[in-house]
Formats: sequence, C-alpha cells, structure tokens
Amino acid sequence: MAQSHLLGPAQIRELAAELDVTPTKKLGQNFVHDPNTVRRIVAAADLSPDDVVVEVGPGLGSLTLGLLDTAREVIALEIDPRLAGRLERTAQERAGEFADRLTVINTDALKVMREDLPAEPTALVANLPYNVAVPVLLHLLAEVPSISKVLVMVQKEVADRLAAKPGSKVYGVPSVKAAFYGDVSQAGTIGKHVFWPAPNIESGLVRIDVDPEVDRSLRDAVFPLVDAAFAQRRKTLRSTLAGVYGSPADAEEALRAAGIDPGLRGEKLSVEDFIELGRQRG
Repeated sequence: MAQSHLLGPAQIRELAAELDVTPTKKLGQNFVHDPNTVRRIVAAADLSPDDVVVEVGPGLGSLTLGLLDTAREVIALEIDPRLAGRLERTAQERAGEFADRLTVINTDALKVMREDLPAEPTALVANLPYNVAVPVLLHLLAEVPSISKVLVMVQKEVADRLAAKPGSKVYGVPSVKAAFYGDVSQAGTIGKHVFWPAPNIESGLVRIDVDPEVDRSLRDAVFPLVDAAFAQRRKTLRSTLAGVYGSPADAEEALRAAGIDPGLRGEKLSVEDFIELGRQRG
C-alpha cells in the first residue's frame, strides 16, 4: 500500500482555491493534509479487501484516497455540493485504477437511510464533522446494521466520552449508547497540525467493534432510560427514572427486579444494566 497519491498541504490548498471553499465551523470542517495521518487511520480501521466502507464528510478527499486502494468499495456522504461534485474527479486524477470503487452521495449523513446506499456497508471510517459527530455516529449505527466495525476521528474530549467506562466523570449518554452496539475503545490521539485549518483542540480515534449478537429491538426501550438516568446526574436512579416508569416507587420496583440498587446514580450502571432494564420494559 504505497499510497503515493495521497493529498498533502499544497494539494489541499489548491483544491480548496479551485472550488472557492473555505472550511466552515458551521459544517465542522477541518481538512486533513497529512498523508501519514491518513495512513494511520486506515491502518487502525483494520480493513479487509472485502470491506464496503461508508465515509462521512470526505471533504477534499484526503481519507477517501487512502480508503480506495484498501477496501472493495467506498460510499462517501458529503453535504457540501461543491466538495461532493469534485470528489470523483479527484479520485480519477490521483487513484485512477481504484476510482471505480467510489460512490459519492451529496447528502446530510444525519438523514441517510439504509435504502439510500448502493451497497451494504461493513465499516464506517471517517473524520467526522466535529459539531455533529455523536449524532451521526449513533444514527448510522442504528440505520445500517450491516456495519461491523467503526473507526472515527472526533474531538479528543468526545473520544474520551465515547470510550468512557462506568464510574468515570465523563461517562454518560454517548458512552452507553455507543457501547449498546459493541466494544468501544480509543485508538490514539491526533495532533492539531495535521489539519487545515488547525483546530484549537486535539482529536482522538475511536474504534467500535460491533457485536453481531446485540438485540437491536431493545434500543427503543433502553435509550429513554439512558437519557433519563443522566439528565440529572446527581440524583438517584429511583428519582431520575420516575418519569419513565410513572413514579419513584415504580422505578424502584423495576430497578430491584433487575438487581440494581435504586440508590445508585446513572454513572454507576453498565450498558448491560441498562439493557437488562430495557428487556424488562419490553
């Protein structure tokens, strides 16, 4: 995997100038201009030649080019029509022999449905737009059950939250909802200077190995419990879950039935605890 076709700082600026694109905070855009970082992300994704990758926010194509000669197919979801319109040509110019593996869809990833995709993705690999990283991640995990592995770059503090374990200060709603789908871990830190423009914060890589055995039918029972449990972090579960169950007494009964101390706070519960509660609700 030589990947000599990857974009460097000069090529990124040339493409941006050609398209009259200025990275915007509104769309959470920061373009990766360091080929070594792209190689790192692709390596951490642990892709096979049979993988069909969905990429969100490909931008000018830095990561896309790294994915094309590694995976069987890449489906790139890009909300900016100028960027979406240029990406296939960039692939032709810089990775011609692999360009036919790319499908570009000009769309909002938060609104994508499974039937909008031309194939069943097996992997999600992306430098996620930072302002919508968690909603996009959870939407795609819910909507595209064929995804078996995830490797995404997000703000470092979001990476910390997603991979947090029970009892941690940053353990919360994103931690539990991501863990509902499988094993979540951090896969490294990325400095600021590999991006244009350089953000004010460091970034982190998050890996999710999706559990094929997860009972997705429980999601609608489990997720409201998670939201309620962390809405008032300092209160006990007996109190925070009262709204879901109808009263504090009913919440206490449900918690005891699931073998959970009603006096605990939400941050002490594992995803398995929430799933057990959800199973009883269902």
